[in-house]
Amino acid sequence: MSNLHLPNGTTNTAAHATRGGVGEHVSFHMFFDSWMVEQNYQLQELVSATKEWGGGSVLLIPDVVEQVVHHYEHYYKTKSMWAKKDILSMFSPTWTHSLEKAFMWAGGWRPATAFHLLYSKCGLQLEAAFEDDYHLPTGLNSTGDLGDLSHSQMVRVDELHKSTLWEEKMITEKLAKKQETIADSSMVGLTHSQTTELMIRMEEHDQLGLVDAALAPKEKGLVGILQMADELRLKTLKELILILTPIQGVYFLIAAAELHLKIHEWGKNRDASRKRRRHHHTTTTTTANK
Repeated sequence: MSNLHLPNGTTNTAAHATRGGVGEHVSFHMFFDSWMVEQNYQLQELVSATKEWGGGSVLLIPDVVEQVVHHYEHYYKTKSMWAKKDILSMFSPTWTHSLEKAFMWAGGWRPATAFHLLYSKCGLQLEAAFEDDYHLPTGLNSTGDLGDLSHSQMVRVDELHKSTLWEEKMITEKLAKKQETIADSSMVGLTHSQTTELMIRMEEHDQLGLVDAALAPKEKGLVGILQMADELRLKTLKELILILTPIQGVYFLIAAAELHLKIHEWGKNRDASRKRRRHHHTTTTTTANK
């Protein structure tokens, strides 16, 4: 990874955190940055695998797919560890940007998105194959990519899609019920005028203690919901890959990594651009008022 470009603000220590394990002193934000660096590195390996497959070599493809899946497993294992320490940050992460946050579901990406990604990539590669067909001899127009999905594969994908949507619905309902508890008697009691007057006379740490006690069961419930959502995310990814051929799995993982990395990059750039515009507006207004 010595020749890998690191995103701005990512240190060499962070870049090695993913491969070397995560210590107690490392924040999840720092882990996420390093995980993204590693994902970019693995993206290059996936692209290289497609070139090797095109050259007739298929030996390394299963190994590359397995490495990428392990990378996702490591992410969710580490995320689960940090969620128990600070679950609220997982639902409002500082390591993502406005664009990413707008499309989050239960602390991460919506599992059904994986199917829309597959269908979109399948359509694009199928269109490309049709164009190439005009230039290839008969019998040499099989690409092996996602445009080559068979009928039986599509049937299995559709079945998985339906079951995933059902599980998504169950988790969404659980999350909705948990969110409604912000207005339960334990919380409303703390905001009652008489209670508030008593809390004013208390030390700040005692006040926070009452709030923490009321929030504790709610946060514990959110940890469980996040775990269910992350398990569904990982299960969906794995089961989709099992339906695909090894080289199709590589193409799908390339599409997933490209989308994730680009959405993160675009979100970062858009937020930075808005910040510059606000700063320029504030500076201009201040100067005009002098």
